[in-house]
Amino acid sequence: MEPDWKAVASIIRHHSATFYYGSLLFQGEARKGAWAVYGACRMGDDAVDQSKEALRDLQTWWSGIERAYAGNPKQEWEKGLSWALERWEIPLQAFRDMRQGFLTDLHLGHLETLEELYTYCYQVAGTVGLMIAPIGGAGPEGYPAAIRLGQAMQLTNCLRDVGEDLALGRVYLPAALMRQHGVSLEDLRQGRVTGAYVALMRELAREARRLYRDGLRGLRYLNNGRGAVALAALQYQGILDKLELRGWDNLHSRASLSGLERVMLLPRAIWLRGV
Repeated sequence: MEPDWKAVASIIRHHSATFYYGSLLFQGEARKGAWAVYGACRMGDDAVDQSKEALRDLQTWWSGIERAYAGNPKQEWEKGLSWALERWEIPLQAFRDMRQGFLTDLHLGHLETLEELYTYCYQVAGTVGLMIAPIGGAGPEGYPAAIRLGQAMQLTNCLRDVGEDLALGRVYLPAALMRQHGVSLEDLRQGRVTGAYVALMRELAREARRLYRDGLRGLRYLNNGRGAVALAALQYQGILDKLELRGWDNLHSRASLSGLERVMLLPRAIWLRGV
């Protein structure tokens, strides 16, 4: 059964211009495959962030994932995922790991170490890399780079959204690093962008840029969607650049790219496609 692709694509347009515009650089059926994966992931994310009954809705989402893998989908996003599963080997374990990351969101006290942050970034975004890699034609040799690129993007999200996450009672900055830099939770609550806080942001940004470098090396393993993946990565790197230009003040507002800034990245993404 052919899914209603307009309905699936609308999920993407509504939630992520970054991913939607990047997805247009996939060729043929792979574009729909990318939409299907993102739509399925997005529904899980919404269950966590948009619901007053998050645990219940997360289980409802998981039931939809299971139906898609069993070949018995109901909702349009489930039909999209089931359609993709008929064409590519998208690992169920990646969705299991993502589910664990969503549970972390719901029960987050604090992350103690950088390694714990890396694990979380793998669960909610590195897993997406594992799902997209087979759609782009990459074999297992390309999976480590796909994971790192997803981790880089999620780490960028964590840096962009410190203020917004704090308002939700979530802090993804590793407690050990905060202590090392002399940054307290009260500093975050008071919106203090001190020299110590800037140093903390710079250290985490260096980690993100390292992950981007490692992840972009994996483009060579793709035979479809290189430009799409490159454009998405460049847009997220652009958010890091904008945060740096703003003096790392992510406690009072959210850094984002304009439509024009996104378009201006397209030539470089196309160039990276051929590297």
